[in-house]
This record gives sequence, C-alpha cells and structure tokens, in this order.
Amino acid sequence: MIELNEIRKTYPNFSMNLSMTVNEGCITGLVGKNGAGKSTLIKLLLGLIRPESGSITVLGKDRVSKVEKQDIGVSMAEACFQGELKIGAVRKILKKMYRNFDESLFEKKCREFGLMENRKVKELSTGMRAKLRVLIAVTHGAKLLILDEPTAGLDVEARNEILDMLREYMEVDEARSILITSHIATDLEGLCDDIYLIHEGRILLHEDVATLMEEYGVLKVSEADYENLEKDHILATQKEPYGYACFTGERRFYEENYPKLAVEKGGVDAMILMMTGGYR
Repeated sequence: MIELNEIRKTYPNFSMNLSMTVNEGCITGLVGKNGAGKSTLIKLLLGLIRPESGSITVLGKDRVSKVEKQDIGVSMAEACFQGELKIGAVRKILKKMYRNFDESLFEKKCREFGLMENRKVKELSTGMRAKLRVLIAVTHGAKLLILDEPTAGLDVEARNEILDMLREYMEVDEARSILITSHIATDLEGLCDDIYLIHEGRILLHEDVATLMEEYGVLKVSEADYENLEKDHILATQKEPYGYACFTGERRFYEENYPKLAVEKGGVDAMILMMTGGYR
C-alpha cells in the first residue's frame, strides 16, 4: 500500500533518512516524540513536500496525486471543512466528491455522534471535529487511510468511538490498510498490527505489536548485576539511580536465566522512552 525507499529530506535543523512499508490489510502505527519526523513523513506521503532523493509509492503510484481520490482517505489534525459550513453541507460536498460516498453510513454516524445537520463546523467541540475528520476519511470506501493524530486531546469515550470506527472500516474489506500516528500508546496497542518508531528522522525500530507486547521488556539491574549480564539481547540501556534500565526484545530469556532480576513487560511507551533516551 505504501513504500518509502531511502527517503531523504533536509531542513536547517533536521534531516530525514528512512525506509518503511505499510502492507495490504494492515494497520501500521508510526510513533515518536514531538519533532521526530512524523508530520514530515505524512506530508511527504501526501505530496505536500517533495523528498530530495529516494522513492515513494502509494497504492502502486509514484505520486499521491496520481492516486484516485476515491482510493485514499486522510485525516490531518485541525484540518477540516471551513468553519461556516453546516454538517448537511459537508454531506452534500462529499456526495459530489466521491462516487462511492456512503451517505447512509455518514448519516448514521452523525446521529450516533450528535453531529446535527444544522450545526456549523466551527461550533463543534474538539471531540466532535475529530470524529467528523475521521468520518469524512472512512465513508467513501477508500483502500488506504492516512491518519495524523486522530485521537489527540480527546477523552477516553471519544477516542474509543474513533477507534471503533476504524475497526469497522477494516472489517468491511480485509485488503484495506491504515497508517496512523499517535502519542497514545494504548490506542495503538489495541489497534495496530505493527509499529514503526521514528526518532530524529530515522527509523529506530519496527516490530509487530503482538511481539512487542509479549516478548519485549525493561530490565532493572543493579550496577553489580549489570557487569555479569548477557548483553547480546539488549537494545538500549539507560543509567538510573539504582543501576541500569535495559530494553530487550528477549524478555523471557532474562526471566528464565536471571530469575532475581526485576523485569517489566514492554509496550509502546517503554519502546519510545527507552529507545530515545527518556525512560524514568
């Protein structure tokens, strides 16, 4: 669905150099700290900026502009229809834009979310605008969704409604795919098939979510024990007051061979913090 091959993009204080893939039928998460390069990558995919070298393929095309608008759905933070438009007007515009626009689904979800036809976009709460952005992306039968922080700043109920909408979208056609960025680990852990960690414009780690949750972990090791620790399976180490925190993709190895060590299960947050130097 998406393939980036040795993409390079340079700014005065930032450079990107990476490769990654979003496979058919998969929900792929992209995580990283603020300034890691997530938004730059999304802009590259959407053709809003151009790479200096490398290749980008979206749905088999070398430019997103060549992809039929019917086949891609996009939700960008704070990007929506003009504030003066009413929800009813948005529905009419979408019906004209997309030949496969599912008007009945749009109306059904609007009722569920309380998006009344006579409400102006500018009158909507943050949560309602977020739901509308994702609803716009999913209701024309797109093959691929590109979603930038679709649940940012929302309460648990609103986030769950959006995540359920994405699950329903995937259930309709097993060949569909999603690329989603988020700062909320639990959203991605319960939704994604695989995760890319980006930091300073580079991919530090790519892993299946199931493997990340089951096999990765953080070891809490005293300085004395660290000296004798098998380090071949350690991906990142950070100095701590008690000794060292060590991130590993072989948690069970250490549980079995070092039974006295304190071992915490891994996850998206642990991966980000340990691999980018922010664990505490």
